[in-house]
Amino acid sequence: MTEIIVVGAGVLGTSVAYRLARAGAKVTVLEATRVGGGTSGISFAWTNSSNKTPRAYHDLNVAGMRAHAALKDEFGATPWWHGGGRIEWRAESEQAALKAKVERLRSWDYAAEWIDRKQLLELEPDIAPEAVGDAPIAWYPNDGWLDPVVYAHAMMSAARRHGATLRTQTRVAGLIVEGGRAKGVRSEGGETFHADIVVNCTGRWSNDTVGAAAPNVPLAPTIGFLVFTPPVPASIQRVIASPICDFRPDGAGRLMLHWGAADATVTPEIGVNPGMEQAQDLVDRLLRILPGLAPLKPEAARVTVRPIPQDGLSAIGPVPGVENYYVMVTHSGATLSPVLGAMAADEIVNGRTRPELSSFRPARFFP
Repeated sequence: MTEIIVVGAGVLGTSVAYRLARAGAKVTVLEATRVGGGTSGISFAWTNSSNKTPRAYHDLNVAGMRAHAALKDEFGATPWWHGGGRIEWRAESEQAALKAKVERLRSWDYAAEWIDRKQLLELEPDIAPEAVGDAPIAWYPNDGWLDPVVYAHAMMSAARRHGATLRTQTRVAGLIVEGGRAKGVRSEGGETFHADIVVNCTGRWSNDTVGAAAPNVPLAPTIGFLVFTPPVPASIQRVIASPICDFRPDGAGRLMLHWGAADATVTPEIGVNPGMEQAQDLVDRLLRILPGLAPLKPEAARVTVRPIPQDGLSAIGPVPGVENYYVMVTHSGATLSPVLGAMAADEIVNGRTRPELSSFRPARFFP
């Protein structure tokens, strides 16, 4: 039986662990904190391929969306995944770009259409029409959002039912390489774990995980700032993207807020708290779209660092120079996790080369 170590128990690590264990491998998952305790747990987690280019990346994300839907047949229910689509409108200066995007998506057979204000209010009656004005409104019915920690826990639980072992609070700080082959990992605490294959799913920490023992995938991480409301009297059911702010449901009546310009106002080291000026500003923006929620204060704020390879595309596959070492780094983990887990397991266990991943190999960084 092939022994495989998966490092990282976020949405990607748990997905591949489940597929590997189901395929008959002996899987050990090592996680520095808890399941979903890294970037996965601090993510807007919008499942989509609305803004994904080039075409190969778009197609991979569409496959991820389909894989999320297919899990219902496998698990009977998918309480972690929420469909409902996404609504988008933009400021006048950005409307030409939005129209071009919708045209491109439709030419790629992606579900994208235009709706009027009456249709918008049928979908989301709490939105103030004056916040939209006469802007064109795009509607993407197949988009959705993910509860990433709930998903990761479900995948890890399924992996354990197939014999996988989970070790939390075990931070990996080195890859063991002998004769050009990965033989296991060493933990920060000095423990050694041996395996036939190592799969690195630690995202923005992927290079810290292996150190100098393997070529490092160059990363260009970005900062994300998220704000959460307390439970509010709103019936928002889907992802909303606007020139004022973006938001979606987050369970128990809460909403999760994001606005791109706010990302530049924070750093990973900042002392994040719901009373900070940036958090209240984001809530004030929300109230311009949902004025019926006033008065409103933020309940929580979080800063995340997105794991993005240098060229903006996913890095999935073997790393040149070290056999039996497989890396998985992507900014689209919420969308791609179920399909990448299945594809990676197919390559690792069955020895198949998945052509869908040909544009995303780590080897492109090491010509």
